[in-house]
Amino acid sequence: MKLAVSTLGMPGDGLDRAIEVATGQGCQGLELRLHPDTGVHRGLSAAERSSVRERVEAAGLEISALAGYVGVCEPGPDEPLVEALVADLTLAADLGAPGVRVFPRGDDPAVGARRLKAVSGTAADLGLRVLVETHDNMATGAAVARLLDEAACPETTGALWDLLHPWRHGESPADTLALLGPYLAYVQVKDAVSAQDTTPVPMWTGTVPLDESGELLRAWGYSGWVSLEWERTWYPQVAPVEEILPGAAEWVRCFRRE
Repeated sequence: MKLAVSTLGMPGDGLDRAIEVATGQGCQGLELRLHPDTGVHRGLSAAERSSVRERVEAAGLEISALAGYVGVCEPGPDEPLVEALVADLTLAADLGAPGVRVFPRGDDPAVGARRLKAVSGTAADLGLRVLVETHDNMATGAAVARLLDEAACPETTGALWDLLHPWRHGESPADTLALLGPYLAYVQVKDAVSAQDTTPVPMWTGTVPLDESGELLRAWGYSGWVSLEWERTWYPQVAPVEEILPGAAEWVRCFRRE
């Protein structure tokens, strides 16, 4: 496993500060939230894209993923969403990221599958993957697996397992991993007060089954990215991400397969 940190946990901070936090806390990567607030978004010029990539690489970091906001199952016409996802994939290629996170934002797997197929050629040409997060209308491994089964393009799609959401919707970590296993490409780790109160708390002080999930991943042989998604953007009252990262680093150390 390799540790990354999401810039969702650093609202208002620019890229240089995010790099400083990641390197100072022993991360190998940065998960870059695509938003003007972070300074990284699809509107960047070619020179700006080169600058982002050079600054990250000069710090000895990798970009683990771009956290985009396209909703692949969102109701409405396909064309605007496909165009937006292609733009995010192009940005990922320019920055040297291996993939782009998307949300479901809908509950019809046929709709999402159609759009994932529509971008599969672009993704293949760029050597990238679209990572569907266990989130909102498809918060469980069962739901995301149905979508990816229907899309049937495993070379260009993958599952992003956010440890919080399937569990809080009643799916056990063992079931989530069994369902997502063939597609699992990325993990987001976090702890929260409870399944009903998702306020972020430091690792091992909430109720997310962190140890169970970690043991499952180690036994399964997972060796990809683990990103701390500390949601300070949505919960501004919580502690700075620098105070939480040591716990995430310890989790990775505990469950990294030797």
